[in-house]
Amino acid sequence: MTLIPLPRLIVEPLVRAALLEDLGLAGDITSAAVVPEEHRSTVAMVARQPGVVAGLDASELAFQLVDPRAIMTRHLPDGARIKAGDVIATIEGPSRGLLTAERTALNFLCHLSGIAAVTSGIVDAVSGTKASIVCTRKTTPGLRALEKYAVRAGGGMNHRFALYDAVLIKDNHVAIAGGVCEAIRRAKAGVGHMVKIEVEVDTLDQLREAMEEGIDAVLLDNMTPAELRDAVDIVAGRAITEASGRVTPSTAAAIAASGVDLISVGWVTHSAPTLDIGLDWKSAS
Repeated sequence: MTLIPLPRLIVEPLVRAALLEDLGLAGDITSAAVVPEEHRSTVAMVARQPGVVAGLDASELAFQLVDPRAIMTRHLPDGARIKAGDVIATIEGPSRGLLTAERTALNFLCHLSGIAAVTSGIVDAVSGTKASIVCTRKTTPGLRALEKYAVRAGGGMNHRFALYDAVLIKDNHVAIAGGVCEAIRRAKAGVGHMVKIEVEVDTLDQLREAMEEGIDAVLLDNMTPAELRDAVDIVAGRAITEASGRVTPSTAAAIAASGVDLISVGWVTHSAPTLDIGLDWKSAS
């Protein structure tokens, strides 16, 4: 799958907000006091551990928004697998600007690379099956577009981006509507023909009800691999099957072997550890 960069229009406001949070009302008083205004440096972003790169556009913007004279040279692209010691990028420019932007640039790169790295681990675990790994809406407020991009950089796919781009009928919708079938009927009556409808089910009986109404996708919540296999047989290709719940690198292979199309994993965005990447000073320039 081709990794398509996010438009600058989406990325820049997020980076600008992060810089403003860091600069406050007085700017980088340490660099302004310690570093001569005319001093220039070359620095390198270096991996401290293995993983997958994601977030270079946001990092580059951090440097350029602080000082447009900063020039980043990328040695590895987003989506690249890296090992400890790999030089991801070098940046040359006025030293004050490089130091001011350093933490914001690394915050984005380390966080997004961490998401890409754990995603790639789950993707590897289901290699050789038909299942694709997808993320959820369990994202950091304000950073959803970037985090979902990082999932794609790690070889995963995106579930719906928000509440507006697909119908997902969950357990509380079913409870309020009075049943799976009624919830599906209301959804079909309330949205246009271009909107996909997915329903979450907890049991095979609920699944059979949902399939009678006709849906585009079904979310099989917290089912065992044996139950998932039965569910795939019931659906028989009439809808996309998605497994969710209790997905870890050690359980993913068994879940995928059931024959489901998708495996959704929330923790790849909401709990992924950051990838350790440092900014090393190389030389004055």
